[in-house]
Amino acid sequence: MGMLSEGLTQVLIPAAALVGIAFALLQWYLVSKVKVSGDSSNGYSGKLIEEEEDGIDSLEVSIKCAEIQNAISVGATSFLFTQYKYLSVFMVVFAAIIFFFLGSVKGFSTKSEPCTYSQGKLCKPALANAAFSTLAFLLGALTSVLSGFLGMKIATYANARTTLEARKGVGKAFITAFRSGAVMGFLLAANGLLVLYISIILFKIYYGDDWEGLYESITGYGLGGSSMALFGRVGGGIYTKAADVGADLVGKVERNIPEDDPRNPAVIADNVGDNVGDIAGMGSDLFGSYAEASCAALFVASISSFGISHDYTAMSYPLIISSVGIVVCLITTLFATDLSEIRDVSQIEPSLKRQLVVSTILMTVGIAMVSFFALPSEFTLFNFGTEKAVKNWHLFFCVTIGLWAGLVIGYTTEYYTSNAYSPVQDVADSCRTGAATNVIFGLALGYKSVIVPIFAIAIAIYVSFSLAAMYGIAVAALGMLSTIATGLAIDAYGPISDNAGGIAEMAGMSHKIRERTDALDAAGNTTAAIGKGFAIGSAALVSLALFGAFVSRAGINTVDVLTPKVFIGLIVGAMLPYWFSAMTMKSVGSAALKMVEEVRRQFNTIPGLMEGRVKPDYANCVKISTDASLREMIPPGALVMLTPLITGTLFGVETLAGVLAGSLVSGVQVAISASNTGGAWDNAKKYIEAGASEHAKSLGPKGSDAHKAAVIGDTIGDPLKDTSGPSLNILIKLMAVESLVFAPFFAAHGGLLFKFL
Repeated sequence: MGMLSEGLTQVLIPAAALVGIAFALLQWYLVSKVKVSGDSSNGYSGKLIEEEEDGIDSLEVSIKCAEIQNAISVGATSFLFTQYKYLSVFMVVFAAIIFFFLGSVKGFSTKSEPCTYSQGKLCKPALANAAFSTLAFLLGALTSVLSGFLGMKIATYANARTTLEARKGVGKAFITAFRSGAVMGFLLAANGLLVLYISIILFKIYYGDDWEGLYESITGYGLGGSSMALFGRVGGGIYTKAADVGADLVGKVERNIPEDDPRNPAVIADNVGDNVGDIAGMGSDLFGSYAEASCAALFVASISSFGISHDYTAMSYPLIISSVGIVVCLITTLFATDLSEIRDVSQIEPSLKRQLVVSTILMTVGIAMVSFFALPSEFTLFNFGTEKAVKNWHLFFCVTIGLWAGLVIGYTTEYYTSNAYSPVQDVADSCRTGAATNVIFGLALGYKSVIVPIFAIAIAIYVSFSLAAMYGIAVAALGMLSTIATGLAIDAYGPISDNAGGIAEMAGMSHKIRERTDALDAAGNTTAAIGKGFAIGSAALVSLALFGAFVSRAGINTVDVLTPKVFIGLIVGAMLPYWFSAMTMKSVGSAALKMVEEVRRQFNTIPGLMEGRVKPDYANCVKISTDASLREMIPPGALVMLTPLITGTLFGVETLAGVLAGSLVSGVQVAISASNTGGAWDNAKKYIEAGASEHAKSLGPKGSDAHKAAVIGDTIGDPLKDTSGPSLNILIKLMAVESLVFAPFFAAHGGLLFKFL
């Protein structure tokens, strides 16, 4: 036994979650102290705003900001509600499918059966497993939707506040944007942990001593989380990029007006899209990874000595790591908001990167303590039919290597996508000779940026698997996600700053303020790329862990690549990320086409629009984006959700194992290269626009040929970095977790085609 008693564990986990929620609400309260309104009694005296030397009436600006913020908030909320209406239908249908498939494993009998792993004991019937998996699926789906929605709410609440704070200096604006990101990070981490913990306690009332059945049905939680994330990511990604590409192509390239110019009809849709895609989508996505990593670890532990000897504290090891993670991230966040102050633009990016390092170092100490106190000094773990003897310090290394691999991936991504380093500067330089060379350099950069992350993931997999079999990989994934609150805070910071810049431009604020928000935004682009790197890296580890759990549950001892059944699965699985990317890219393309036509139509037919005398019809553009994304998210979603069901039912578990391995191997590469290529093109364009160095000045200013080439690269990169790339990591995880949930059915009734042949 470890030193941590069962009672203490039951207090620690919910306590950490509640502390996380309380901290998030405190940050929300601090953000809300920045007032946005035209009411002069709000303590707005002229003294507060030193920087407004253009004589623009600060009250007028403030009212304008409030109006724009309201428009963005209303747009985002109405889109999400429409999306959730569609998704609720999907949830009900899919819940029925889960119940039907899993219930039919033993012909809907209600008798207890002998356990699969603990010999000689009786476990609850398959029908109970079906009912509880369905319930867990619904809980996961609801938590995922809630995570995305709350994130979007705080982001649309904070964007105008960041803009107004930028009048007092870049440090104040940074803190507002960062705090708002932290609200989302902590709410998500704490909610995910709390709901999972409560579900386990409630399921235990029925399952009692049958831990095997309990943790098998809990895997539905991960499936619910990720299936919502898939639609949120794809739908939001199509929405945001249709508007962005449409706004850029007509506004910047054809009409030569700046980004986020209020005369551009697509500008509100573009800003709504940042919240719907990057924030709501990212929130659901990382929640899904977190839920699945926890489920995979719990499931593998439940069929190992922890579960069989009913050691509650050791069994809860994954949850205790997440609890410590929340506390560590809380301390880390104080470093950015309270312990150090940003005085200059150049300090923004280092401060955000410092967050990653500080949280990683503190978390390493936290993991050491948890591994020492919560685990017995020696135990055995399930390893494909055999038991592997493991010591507690082995698990410390597994979790830590996952954590540090995450940092390596984050830093590599930063090197390839930040305009402070040579890769992006080379891409910017290639714009001299036009868009074609820009595209060639950008693609090369994306492919090259895959090398280091893949080695990091490979080493993490090798070490953790050698030390602790499949459980090692599951906890390595959890290690990478243990600092999720900080990771999400710096990620959500990006879109919030992006919106703040848009609002500054639309409200007609001075050039100085726009420069500040641009600096915040450029740093945000890089942190968003880092966030995507984390999401992809953790997805690779999570899905490998789920793959292991699936193989164990389906009763396969080895997956032999040389058998034709498996090999055809491999090659088809490797093709799926390309098919999926083709669907999402084409969706963005066709939606952007409609958007471009609409924006052109407005510029050509509305008199006085270019001169700024008349307001454009923003609502029409919002409608185009909404309709396109809701219609187009269904085919890619169906591809991912149906593949495991069809493969498992018709071709059986071995072919499905091949499909999962193939999609994992090719999906990671495609996802990393797509994200980094897009991020690099975006920042190459920002590099030219900012004109901070002699080199950048020689390429600019805005409107020069090199700049136009950069805008084209950026526009190509948009669907890569915000639609295809980030959705692919959900494809990898979702197919694996779905296969795990349906494994009992596939093992009993799968492979229909091969039975007849």
